[in-house]
Amino acid sequence: MKKENVKIVATNRKARHEYFIEDTIEAGIALKGTEVKSIRLGRINVKESYAVVENGEVFIYNMHISPYEQGNIYNVDPIRKRKLLLHKREIRRLSAAVMQKGYTLVPLTVYIRDGLVKVELAIAKGKKLYDKREDIARRDAERRMQQHASEKYR
Repeated sequence: MKKENVKIVATNRKARHEYFIEDTIEAGIALKGTEVKSIRLGRINVKESYAVVENGEVFIYNMHISPYEQGNIYNVDPIRKRKLLLHKREIRRLSAAVMQKGYTLVPLTVYIRDGLVKVELAIAKGKKLYDKREDIARRDAERRMQQHASEKYR
């Protein structure tokens, strides 16, 4: 993901804790007009969402986009499934990756780049409890080393 003209709207911090991230890919999302307005206001939640390859297309489930206040009759279901816009070769690659045991498609971030809503999709493998504990212990050790180094140079 390039950092030019990008406004990050939502991140899935839980995903990096729950999964090993193997690879990422950028995808567009097919949205209705009021959904785009709501996303621009930051009213989106991707914590519990996931993506699935169905019939040669990729759909994202459980991504909650709050209804736009001034949308009245044009608002749609907040947690409807939404189509992701990808090239055929990218869909084939994702499909092959998901066929492997334990792999899933998880959205990491939703952002607006050059006026278009994009999602960073990750091919991820679930972590076990001991993997999570190991990561937490490693972060704590790194934090302690940083604190010790900063105290040493004072």
